[in-house]
This record gives sequence, structure tokens and C-alpha cells, in this order.
Amino acid sequence: MTLLADLLSTVFERRYRQPARKGQDNRPIEELACDLVGSAGETSGLALAADILSGFENLSDDEKLVFFQYLATAMNIDPESVRNTLDDYERNPSKSSYRAFLTAAEPRRQELIRRLNRVPRATGALVRMRADLLRMVKTDSELAALDLDFRHLFASWFNRGFLVLRPINWESPAHILEKIIAYESVHAIDSWDDLRRRLQPTDRRCFAFFHPSMPDEPLIFVEVALTKGIPSSIQTLLAEDRTATPEDEADTAVFYSISNCQAGLASISFGNSLIKQVASDLSAELSGLKTFVTLSPIPTLARWLQANNAASDINNPDESKAVAAHYLLNAKGHAGLPYDPVARFHLGNGAIVHAVHADADVSNKGREQSNGTMVNYLYDLPKVAQNHEKFATTKEVAASAEVRALANSSPVSQP
Repeated sequence: MTLLADLLSTVFERRYRQPARKGQDNRPIEELACDLVGSAGETSGLALAADILSGFENLSDDEKLVFFQYLATAMNIDPESVRNTLDDYERNPSKSSYRAFLTAAEPRRQELIRRLNRVPRATGALVRMRADLLRMVKTDSELAALDLDFRHLFASWFNRGFLVLRPINWESPAHILEKIIAYESVHAIDSWDDLRRRLQPTDRRCFAFFHPSMPDEPLIFVEVALTKGIPSSIQTLLAEDRTATPEDEADTAVFYSISNCQAGLASISFGNSLIKQVASDLSAELSGLKTFVTLSPIPTLARWLQANNAASDINNPDESKAVAAHYLLNAKGHAGLPYDPVARFHLGNGAIVHAVHADADVSNKGREQSNGTMVNYLYDLPKVAQNHEKFATTKEVAASAEVRALANSSPVSQP
């Protein structure tokens, strides 16, 4: 602890040489955090919380790391107290002994985060704070427990009951449209004209989840194309000179891009609820829609092929499709789940692997990650819940007969 104390002292001295702005408590942020957890007054607590949040955002990365280390140590649980209160509850189960155990088992930093969140618009600041923490956890594993506390609280604050689904279209506020461009992570939006082509035609839709405390920040959004039949390439779907499909002729809704927007909400799942809600809303709006599919990348296929020294085994588009099908059905990662993260997401939502397409994404990114191959995941709405339960129980990849036949013809056989 001596090294940490010395580091804290050095950072405090350097950080607080600057004069305080009028009305702001300029004590070390760690001291403010300690006072906030111990404060009883609501007004004084709000002032402390506001100073902590504004002060944190002005810190350097080194100073933020010191603050996180303080939360991870000084505001951690006391294992002895947890053991003693648990023993007492076991000997004498009662409301008071259970309350004592709960108090001991919860780190004080959880209460700190709750009190920080009382400040108007603090939720967004805490999401940004966790984004900083996640960057630092990669180099300081002792902070992982602190991140679990953020995740625990965020899972409650951002559950489906608090989320608001909003359509995004060409008439949406410019600051929202700018963020759609910036946050698009699957198929880059190159210009305002490109964005217009994805939002303005009558056969295009975009929906985003928002949180009431972050009304100007999309959490996740999905781009949808209304088509006749299931598309087999992203370049056809997004072609500049394509002819729009009349709404009343569309029979398929294609989820072709799903982008998470907030780094600080990693591992907080929204996609499952988003797709199901959008599919439900679209089916109610357009009775002609019978099929709900994705056109998805296979982002880790090339990496898997290289790891198995199998990239040279692919000589033509048919072999690309067969290898991709084999990979999606058989390549496993942690805990026996599919190696591919997009596959894990959609299969976990209750979709099935419906079709595989070669030369479906000929962009540099598409070639690099999967040799241009893409996949349709089918959401059969009456069967989604059943498929989800089966996948959660057995981890078996549900797929069409066509995809299974393709996988069996693969020139690559590594598991």
C-alpha cells in the first residue's frame, strides 16, 4: 500500500495546484468520493457528486487510473466483515442480521455510483467513466471487480423497461444523424448522401434504443431494408442506383447492420430486445412482411482459418461458402459456444443459420474478415423463444438443411 499511497500523494499534489473555480470543491476527488458516500444531506450530496463527475472528466488517464485504484481498494468489501455477518445470519436468521450481511457484502463504491447518478444527466457521464475503466482493465486486472460493480448497476438501469425505441429517419435532428454516421460499425457511412440512401427511401428503416437520462445518445441502432426475397450481397442492398421496393410489395425485412454506440455499455445486452421489438413493430405496420432475416458479416472467419492453416484450402466461391458453413456450425470457443461473436449473438436470440453467400461483401473489410462471405440468420418469430431455449440448453447450432449440406462438403474439416 505504500507505493499506492506515494502515487496518490504525487498525483494529488500535481492535480490540485490549479486554483479552484468559483463554487467548486477542489479537494482531491478521492476525498470527495469518501465524503459523498458518508453524506446524509441531499443538497450537499448533489453538489459533491457534481464536483466528482466534472472533476473526473478533466483528469488525465494516469489520474483516472489512480481514482479507479482507490475505488478498487479503499471502497472494496471487508472479507472478514462479510464472513462474520454471514455467520451471524446463519446462526440467527432475522431481518437485522440479513441487513447487516447485505451491507457488508456490498462494496461502498456501489453506493458511490448510485449517489453520483442522482445528478441530472449523470448517467451518460458514468457510462463514459466505465468506458475509461474498460480501457484500463486490460492492463490492470485488479480493476476487474470494480467493473463488475458498474455492470451490476448498469444491468438494472438499462433494462428493457427503461429503454425507448425511436425511429431514425432523414428528418431526425442533425446531431442524432451525425452520431449514426459516427457509430456505424458494420458498413461505414461515407457521406451524408450515403446516409440519405439508408434513411430516406420508403423501403428503408432505422431504429435506435435511447435511455431517458441520455436522450441525445443512441445506445444501439439497427438498419433495416424492406425487400422482395432474401438478399445475397450487401453491395446490391446498398447500391446507389438501386430501385426502391414499394412498401406494399416487400415480403422481407433485412437487418443488415446492428451497431452498439456506447463503449461504456459493453456486455450490457440490448440487441436481443431491439431486433424482436423492431420485427414486431414492422410486422404490425406492414402485413405483407413474412420473413425476417439478417445479412450479417462473419468477422472472425479469416482469423480462424489462419489459426488452422486452412486459408489455402479455398479455391473458389463454392468452397468459400462451404468453409463458412462448416465454421458457423462447428467452430467452438469458450464454454462450447460458437467461435464467431455475431453467430453467438443471433443464435442466442433464437435465430437459425439460414443461408451463406460468397462474394457478398467485396469491400476491403469484407475480404479481410471473411473472404467476402456473409450469412443470413433467420428469425422465425413463432419459433424464436423455442430456438433460444434450445441453444441456451444444448449450445447446438440451428441451421437450414441447405447450410448443413454445405458444411458437409467443406474442404476444411478442423473443428
